[in-house]
Amino acid sequence: MYKNYICKLKFQLMFSQFAFPIFEQSIKEYHIIDDVYQPTLNPHTKGTIEYLLYAKNWVDTVQWHYEDIIRDPNIDPLAALDLKRKIDASNQVRTDMVEYIDSYFLQKHAAVQVKPNAKINTESPAWAIDRLSILALKIYHMNEEATRVDATPEHRAKCQEKLNVLLDQKTDMFISINDLLTDIENGDKFMKVYKQMKMYNDDDLNPVLYQNKK
Repeated sequence: MYKNYICKLKFQLMFSQFAFPIFEQSIKEYHIIDDVYQPTLNPHTKGTIEYLLYAKNWVDTVQWHYEDIIRDPNIDPLAALDLKRKIDASNQVRTDMVEYIDSYFLQKHAAVQVKPNAKINTESPAWAIDRLSILALKIYHMNEEATRVDATPEHRAKCQEKLNVLLDQKTDMFISINDLLTDIENGDKFMKVYKQMKMYNDDDLNPVLYQNKK
């Protein structure tokens, strides 16, 4: 029992360090084919937190490349419209994935006795993990630019400076996310998840959509 407690505590205190390599794995495996239309081949067992983290980052990675493609000044307008709708759908999936990850944390901490003076955080754990997933993408692509052989030395040096800042941010995020989870585990902070209130995808809330239904 004591050994299980230590393992649980170690996992809790180092969740960021646990999640980040999964994000890196997703990014690396996406770039083997490097095609936004490739199928997702999640290597983790469905229903596990590893599966959720990999799936979350895969969606982020695909959308990262959607955003690159749509900024092509020579893109066909119809292709751009189709891509904009893919980005909207991707944003919805990303939000859903965040809520799934928050559900994991809610269930994990369901038995925690919240202290009377406990405070709420500005964002839920999963939204912090979402930022860590995006940071993993920034680091990957900035490293590509910092080491790009066909770029000028000035370009590589400038990108290396930015990469150093991103790596510093990674360290800070590791600490802050782990601190948040520890505070929740100890009852010093509590989770309060606000389900998505997106309006633009809702036929009953977007005036452009519900007026067209008349």
